[in-house]
Amino acid sequence: MAAIKSRWWALIALALATLAIGLDATVLSVALPTLARDLDASTGDLQWFTNAYLLVMAAALLPAGMLGDRFGRKRMLLGALALFGAASLACAYATSTGQLIAARALLGLGAAVLMPLTAAVLTVLFTPQERPRALTIWVTANALGVPLGPLVGGWLLDNFWWGSVFLINLPLVAVAMLAVGALVPESRGDERRGFDLPGVVLSAVGLVALTYGVIEAGERGWGDARALVTMVAGAAVLVAFAVWQRRARAPLVDLDLFRSRGFTWGAILATVATFAMFGLLFTLPQFFGTVYGTDAFGTGLRLLPVIGGLMVGARLAGRIAERAGAKAVVAAGLAVMAAALGAGTATGAGTGYGYVAAWIAVAGVGLGFAMPPAMNAALGALEPRRSGVGSALIQAMRQVGSAIGVAVLGTVLNAAYRDGLPAGAGDAVRRSATGGVEVAAQLGSPGLLESVRTAFAAGMDATLAVSAVLAAAGAVLALLFLPARPAPHAGQDAEPAPLPAESTV
Repeated sequence: MAAIKSRWWALIALALATLAIGLDATVLSVALPTLARDLDASTGDLQWFTNAYLLVMAAALLPAGMLGDRFGRKRMLLGALALFGAASLACAYATSTGQLIAARALLGLGAAVLMPLTAAVLTVLFTPQERPRALTIWVTANALGVPLGPLVGGWLLDNFWWGSVFLINLPLVAVAMLAVGALVPESRGDERRGFDLPGVVLSAVGLVALTYGVIEAGERGWGDARALVTMVAGAAVLVAFAVWQRRARAPLVDLDLFRSRGFTWGAILATVATFAMFGLLFTLPQFFGTVYGTDAFGTGLRLLPVIGGLMVGARLAGRIAERAGAKAVVAAGLAVMAAALGAGTATGAGTGYGYVAAWIAVAGVGLGFAMPPAMNAALGALEPRRSGVGSALIQAMRQVGSAIGVAVLGTVLNAAYRDGLPAGAGDAVRRSATGGVEVAAQLGSPGLLESVRTAFAAGMDATLAVSAVLAAAGAVLALLFLPARPAPHAGQDAEPAPLPAESTV
């Protein structure tokens, strides 16, 4: 009984680590205007505060998973937490844009280890029967950063200097390190497996180039030559990586994983759910600020129904999946998301918050239904000895999907917003809705302000429509291809068993 309880306490330690990552991702967006002023950061610098994190994370995900399997997941988790804490401290006390960009890159390296290995440890800590509940807690902790980042970050910026938004990671990291050290057992994969250096290089170069190309396409447009060349080059390198993995003696990634429908479609559908939810998370904070005039703290409060819906949906989904299986639950979750996002397209500049709160809560319920069972289907196909690199592969797919989601949905939003503006609107107004609101305030023009708000609401509706269509397509794919139940690997216990202090699985 004590061993069973310790597993759940260990899960809380892992959840704290993922919460730190989620907070860091959202709190930066709140601090960007202050950073632009206090560090004299250009628009390019502001982009690199985000891009440095994303690109290093993309490069390091697969090697981090492999190193965890080889040298010990607990050891790597503790090292990554220490790095994440030190990098957060370096961010807080950076005195130049270059220092902050370098510190953000180190944060990305720490996150690249934490994200796959926290998921990988779940396959070792929990049996197939326990894992859906554990994944629900892990996914919820990851999502909590969405409203908590603006809430905590907004309060800190109102009361302290900008570096404080990075210092909030430190108590989370400290508690997580103590809990991981005391409660998480060490686990390893095949320690004799060779190091696939060409695979590491090819995967890192391919993922970085593809991610950077997509980011540039989102900023410069999909017709930009540099963005297209970088994306094509990245895709070509990833094809070379796949070919090499077939020939390598000890490949970085076991491509036979994709023969498992549970792994392939679980990972794809988790990515689809993430992409679709970006339509909400990408547009609503801007909508609240532009149309409702809320600050960061108010935006965080207004996003809380998403988390409430997620927690309710995940709790119901766990019970239903035991009887109906993952196929039905994931398909239902994506269908609910599609319906909620479709309802969101009726949101206008004059829509009250009550309607918005209702449909985003339902979207959260759909995400709670879809994400944990989809992740469980993918993780259930992994052998514990390769769970680190397998989890990293899932996270890499979600990372690239997120980058593409931001770029595609940003393009849709900007195009619809600009089409909705008056013909004579200036460049500052056309560049962003935030700029349009500022120009309208400077000119004292209620008419321009109303035009900006109406145009942005139309852009958000177009973005939500794309997300709804994608979620609906995901529901159909789940019904067609996702297995009803993941097939456990041989050697996985059907009942919880006490874990030793060290395990070589």
